[in-house]
Amino acid sequence: MDQLIITAALTGAEVTREQQPALPLTPDEIAAATEACVDAGASIVHLHARRPDGTPTQDQAVYREIITAIRARCDVIVQVSTGGAVGMTPAERLAPVAVAPEMATLSMGSVNFGGDVFVNHPADMKWFARKMKELGVKPELEIFDSGMLTTAGRWIRQGLLDSPVQVDFVLGVPGAMAGTPESLMFLRSQLPPRATWTVAGIGSAQLPLAVMAIVLGGHVRVGFEDNVFFRKGELATSNAQLVARIARISREMDRPVATPDEARAILGLARRLPVRVP
Repeated sequence: MDQLIITAALTGAEVTREQQPALPLTPDEIAAATEACVDAGASIVHLHARRPDGTPTQDQAVYREIITAIRARCDVIVQVSTGGAVGMTPAERLAPVAVAPEMATLSMGSVNFGGDVFVNHPADMKWFARKMKELGVKPELEIFDSGMLTTAGRWIRQGLLDSPVQVDFVLGVPGAMAGTPESLMFLRSQLPPRATWTVAGIGSAQLPLAVMAIVLGGHVRVGFEDNVFFRKGELATSNAQLVARIARISREMDRPVATPDEARAILGLARRLPVRVP
């Protein structure tokens, strides 16, 4: 069984300071939170950018500032979001990929998302996939429902996606697949050959699904984007607190936690630095 890769999803596009006072928003805050998560056991940081007033943005300049601040503090795999926020145009959402991160998320279909609809038109997602391949950015396929995994398999056969793929099961979003053991086990049974996988449980699903992933040979995403609580009724004090718990559980189960370079080897990544974007 590979070492456990822990992804820290620090900020997201929806969470506010009113909901979680420790939410990092500025580039310096996100960089400091990243360093703390790496010290706690994370090897990937999943990034969403915010403007000074807290609103989400996909501005390349803001992502470049965040990544530069992170690189000055620690070694970590940088994964940018192309999900952005509900209502953003495809061009807006794709913009951070040009900053040359090692990874970027690629949503594999549209889904009801609470009271909104997260629209991912197939033509747009194919454009995203081609652009990531052109720039050498490894996609992490975001799977909110089982049909999206079927689409992933079809795109692998068509050559749009390179095998083996890295998949992230995002489970427990209201309107999408439930955050239950049964959901995870079914999706795991449908994985493309040689795929690696991570689970991101939303809210109270985060901890039990993370423990399942540790046992089953998958990987884990935790952080304020998906869950702001440490336990029921108790807000987490930091993203690093959530990372440290998963690292501790994994080590107690004799599954070592991956360093960033070990995670690169597992995922087939070549180490790279950000490039300048005009």
